[in-house]
Amino acid sequence: MSTVPVPVAEPATAVGRVRKRLTSRTASAISLVIALIWTVPTLGLFISSFRPEADIKTNGWWNFFTDPKVTLDNYQDVLFGTSGSSGRLATYFINSLVITIPSVLFPVAFCALAAYALAWTKFKGRDWIYVAIFALQIVPIQMALVPLLQFFNIFALEDEGSFVQIWFAHTCFAIPLGVFLLHNFMSELPGDIIEAARVDGASHARIFRQVVLPLIVPALASFAIFQFLWVWNDLLVALVFVPGADSTPLTVRLAELAGTRGNDWQRLTSGAFVSIIIPLIVFLSLQRYFVRGLLAGSVKG
Repeated sequence: MSTVPVPVAEPATAVGRVRKRLTSRTASAISLVIALIWTVPTLGLFISSFRPEADIKTNGWWNFFTDPKVTLDNYQDVLFGTSGSSGRLATYFINSLVITIPSVLFPVAFCALAAYALAWTKFKGRDWIYVAIFALQIVPIQMALVPLLQFFNIFALEDEGSFVQIWFAHTCFAIPLGVFLLHNFMSELPGDIIEAARVDGASHARIFRQVVLPLIVPALASFAIFQFLWVWNDLLVALVFVPGADSTPLTVRLAELAGTRGNDWQRLTSGAFVSIIIPLIVFLSLQRYFVRGLLAGSVKG
């Protein structure tokens, strides 16, 4: 009597177990609670930024739903006001963009090249260089401020209105984490693809440009989002390395408003929402790459 073999279910892979946990009802409930906790203050800030000054100072933002009053004077004042107490954030907003965009592009480019060299080229001392770069992550930024200022002083990079030194500072601070993240991602790429390109006579530059870059887009996007949010919201590095008032970013001006005009809540709410609108757009537009970059290479199975 012949018997038909009963297929044995294969053990769940690590990816399957992680996906099952993340899609369970408990995980979904926790995600909803976290999203609610995160969204409610942002909603209150957004509503308050459109409320008249008298309403903001006399009652909470939730009263808007019973007595809705909307005005654009807060944004007009905080962006384009001419008085000394107004925010005049339009100029500082441009400064933040000028500081942030190069401070993201430079580290992404340098870290991608360095990660490829450490992952797919063989040279003496490669592992020690990677360990040294990884160890730099534990060095506090505060310890590097004075040496960097001395370096800028030696090479005369402290010109008024110049952004070179803050670009350089943000790039230096981003390299350890960027190389670590991109190296881990690149090292998980199939070696057969790289070897096939080498057999076909492709140089390292061509392999990096035509083979590796298309495969690491999620990792690059994840690192770029981290770096963008860090630079855009930075206050310490901007206070130390921005050489003059003409180059001051948005965060410094908001700190001045909070410190000297703390009673002008209508300006603070609108100014705060102006400062977060760009990070929200960047995150929401790149979130699919962000999630893929976080999950890729984290588990095997």
